[in-house]
Amino acid sequence: MIKRVIFRTRLLPYLLVAPQIAITLVFFIWPAAQAVKQSVFIEGPFGGNAQFVWLENFTALFTDPNYLHSVRVTVVFSTAVTFFGLAISLLLAVMADRVIRGAGLYKAFLVWPYAVAPAVAGVLWGFMFNPSVGIFSYLLNRYGYEWNYVLNGGQALFLVIAAATWNQISYNFLFFLAGLQSIPKSLIEAAAIDGAGLGRRFWTIILPLLSPTAFFLLVVNVVHAFFQTFGIIHAVTQGGPAKATEILVFKVYNDGFRGLDLGGSAAQSVVLMTIVIGLTIIQFRYIERKVHY
Repeated sequence: MIKRVIFRTRLLPYLLVAPQIAITLVFFIWPAAQAVKQSVFIEGPFGGNAQFVWLENFTALFTDPNYLHSVRVTVVFSTAVTFFGLAISLLLAVMADRVIRGAGLYKAFLVWPYAVAPAVAGVLWGFMFNPSVGIFSYLLNRYGYEWNYVLNGGQALFLVIAAATWNQISYNFLFFLAGLQSIPKSLIEAAAIDGAGLGRRFWTIILPLLSPTAFFLLVVNVVHAFFQTFGIIHAVTQGGPAKATEILVFKVYNDGFRGLDLGGSAAQSVVLMTIVIGLTIIQFRYIERKVHY
């Protein structure tokens, strides 16, 4: 039997969704339309004198080695942040679900980083690994490893990946823990009675029942890695050294607000939006098939 919500007037449901529709139109549809429009023009650095060039901005992008380098950096960065963010948070959630003594304190410490803004997280990690005064850089140098992310592109990329992963772990942890606690304990106990070990119970019972939560977090973490990590990059490396950490969202800002290439920056934002929408469609089209609801 399907329960249906019946409204007394036909206007009420539209009024209830009107605020969300207005927010979507004002903060997504309208800016996206403006970006698409601007991407086919070349404008002066201070606006005005717009010249219609059709797809020349996009052609210039895909023949620019710096842009292709940013694509490669973004693939490595977003893949690492998504994978490690999900894996570490799932491990912590499983441990928290088993902790008995001090569970509240343990969970509180894991949730705290969620209150830290990305830019602040970047500043914290940049300070801890600062080549001159950072405690971790001091320890690394003391034990023979030369650490200087200001000059070493690989170290800089590792640092921003670690900062972005740490900043997202708490969000993932909350959902994974809630998903674990919603799994009936009777199923796990029955499997234990049948002789299934910890590993087998996790892979055959817990993980399949946790797959809806994992799929939701996968989609959210991909979007997070592509867009919401801008503050970390801006605060720690500014895209350097030598563009080693210049992901696509930071290149949009760098070329648009610093280089004043408004048309090229708009074209980059359109390509970035298309990539993220395409990845989301692929996830819903292929990965969701393996989700057990």
